[in-house]
Amino acid sequence: MSEYIFQVKNRDNIAPELNEVLKREDVVIIPKGEYTTGPIDIPSNTHIIFEEGCVFNFIDEAAAYPPVLTRWEGVDCYAMHPLILIYEAENVTLEGRAIFNGNGKRWWDYIYYRRAEQQEPLTDIEKHFASLNPNYKEQAGGGGGRQCQFLRPAFLQTYKSKNVTLKDFTLENSPFWTLHPIYTEDLVIDGLKIINPSDSPNTDGMDIESSSFVTIKNCFVDVGDDGIALKSGSGEDGIRANAPTHDVVIEACTVLHAHGGFVIGSETAGGFYNVTVKDCRFIGTDRGVRMKTRRGRGGKIKDIIVDNVYMEDVICPVTLNMYYRWGSDNPILYSLEAQPLIYSTPSFENITLKNIKAIKCRGSAGFIVGLPEAPVKNYRIENCSFSLDDKEEKGLEIEMFRGIEETDYRGIRIRNAEVEIVNTEVNVNPSYIIEQ
Repeated sequence: MSEYIFQVKNRDNIAPELNEVLKREDVVIIPKGEYTTGPIDIPSNTHIIFEEGCVFNFIDEAAAYPPVLTRWEGVDCYAMHPLILIYEAENVTLEGRAIFNGNGKRWWDYIYYRRAEQQEPLTDIEKHFASLNPNYKEQAGGGGGRQCQFLRPAFLQTYKSKNVTLKDFTLENSPFWTLHPIYTEDLVIDGLKIINPSDSPNTDGMDIESSSFVTIKNCFVDVGDDGIALKSGSGEDGIRANAPTHDVVIEACTVLHAHGGFVIGSETAGGFYNVTVKDCRFIGTDRGVRMKTRRGRGGKIKDIIVDNVYMEDVICPVTLNMYYRWGSDNPILYSLEAQPLIYSTPSFENITLKNIKAIKCRGSAGFIVGLPEAPVKNYRIENCSFSLDDKEEKGLEIEMFRGIEETDYRGIRIRNAEVEIVNTEVNVNPSYIIEQ
């Protein structure tokens, strides 16, 4: 198989030339150099090799990223074309020590203003997306700004794709979620670096959504939202799609400064099973192992194993929160009284955390809170050590919950959950409290 060396002609935007080359060549080498580009589309049977010294700077104009059918915050809809898109493709490899710069600051500044001041579409682009997504007001949302329909692009997205390998490159300054596989099977993510400022909004490192047989290894993530997250659709739309995330292995990864190191949710509608996290390090993250959902989000989460993880300087090493507050103000969702069990009630069972060491925890040791109508089942903490910092920081948020009362207790807080704690040290007396 021959290799084609890409030779750029228009350095103001290489995307049109590169996209044409990728349609006809199987193996493409990108020489070192600095490139300006718009959205890149990767077709089937493509192998791109980036020479060390490749730097890609993406245009930060919203008009450069036309609508595509995708998933945005767990809902199937139209949103802006990802900066790099692998769409309904098979047998794709991207590898090499390139740096991809999403030039996110302009996107972040825009959404900070829009989220605070705007509750409906105003610009021509926003109105166009509203026309493409006529039911957007009824769709589940998070903190990204769905109400104004400024649906920022993900950085690198795979959609309904199979047999994809992503290796050794860096993604930085993402406009929105950084690496976002959707409906993807047989995916390997190896040696990636993902770096976004800690104050950049909704810049999750990885969001593996409704995807299966995924291996994530040797990656470094330092971002402004969740680090390595698993998702499976949100609310009614995700329940309809019924596409779980399953058979995922995450190993030998490091996460810094994120809202969570390893995260499940809050988009949980399709469910999760057969997930293993091992040999990882979470440093300075708000939470270490974080699971979050609420009534109406749906999904069965089961058979999760977290083994041999080191945490340092986290607010709380272990959280499971079924009262997650983002996206709705409906008081029924946060009621402490049991509600009817229905198709959209989420559930957790068979979760094992073992051989975890967490030091200098700044808030508490744990927060495990289920629903009264759907208690957490068979949650086991084994051979772990949670050491809290002597000086508790004030104003820390252990989890983003609503409806549950605040407390000064710093051990493992358990409510509506069947938890077994074995051979585990917590330097708080008592080490855990079971609430009614």
